[in-house]
Amino acid sequence: MMKILDWYILKRFLITYVFTVLMLVAVMLVIDVTEKIDEFNHPDLTVWRIISEYYINFIPHYAIILSPLIVFISSVFVTAKMATHTEIVAMLSAGISLRRILLPYFIGAVMIGILIFFLINYINPIANRGRNNFEDTFVRDKFYFSERNVHLKVAPTTYVYMESYDNFSNVGYKFTMESIKNRKLLAKLEAPRIKWDEEKKKWLIDIYTLRKFKPEGEEISNGIAMDTLIKMSPKDFESQHKLQEKLTLPELNAHIALLELRGADDVEVYLVEKYERITYPFAILILAIIGVIVSARKTREGQGFQIAFGFVLAFVYILLIVISRSFAYQGGIPPQLSAWVPNIIFCLIGLYMFRRVPK
Repeated sequence: MMKILDWYILKRFLITYVFTVLMLVAVMLVIDVTEKIDEFNHPDLTVWRIISEYYINFIPHYAIILSPLIVFISSVFVTAKMATHTEIVAMLSAGISLRRILLPYFIGAVMIGILIFFLINYINPIANRGRNNFEDTFVRDKFYFSERNVHLKVAPTTYVYMESYDNFSNVGYKFTMESIKNRKLLAKLEAPRIKWDEEKKKWLIDIYTLRKFKPEGEEISNGIAMDTLIKMSPKDFESQHKLQEKLTLPELNAHIALLELRGADDVEVYLVEKYERITYPFAILILAIIGVIVSARKTREGQGFQIAFGFVLAFVYILLIVISRSFAYQGGIPPQLSAWVPNIIFCLIGLYMFRRVPK
């Protein structure tokens, strides 16, 4: 009997989840089309190109990002409907505990969580690249690298400086590369410009002056046509708009290591992204269980009140994510903690509510 009941609840839960995903994504599509209708009136764009290059990548992004809240809403809707039809009361009267009723929701949430973890770390970043590349080409203004006096740490003892950089021709001007160890300058390379060779995947220096500082004195040499391997590429000077969303988990880890090597200021953005991706499956599980607890009790206000209360809790959850993320970006709390704060708070809320709900 319990196997039949498990399948009954699990099937309704998963069907409601899929239906809610489709409905919310459809709403997002309509809103997005309305906002971008002017940009789509481009001579190079066709309906098929808009769909294949943009909206095919748009759909998985928002389906995945909204999944924790959709799981929560689905569990609230399914359980509230069963409570309204007195099905929950019948289960409890038959000796089935609320903890046992939670089992199919737990199984469904684990299934969705595993799927979402794989998609958000390996598939969604690839979709985001296509979506963002489309927006960079047809929606947003072209990106110009306008920073001046660029300083980069490209190796443990190697530092690079450029007065300016042209991201269209991939040329850096007034280039300097210094080797410093134990606060001592060992060598300094200077060049009026440095250019990226796409074929060789190297930086080319036309004219340069190399100074080596040795105990016996300074050694100066001049030369032309040097190509050099530097842990720096034109991608470092491209638009960084939502770059964290376009990196798979291994790429994100490599990028964080590179930023930490360079002592970059925005490394927290990528750390928060990494740890939020890791916590997604746990958020789905916690919210699914809270959704059941919220809506398991039959109330006089009916199903509508329980669903509305569920939406209020969902709004509070989003608010907690935004607040904790802001603190992490500003260095107020560690990125690891900021990703877990909403889940910890809602886990405590869930435990409190579970103690109070009739079992």
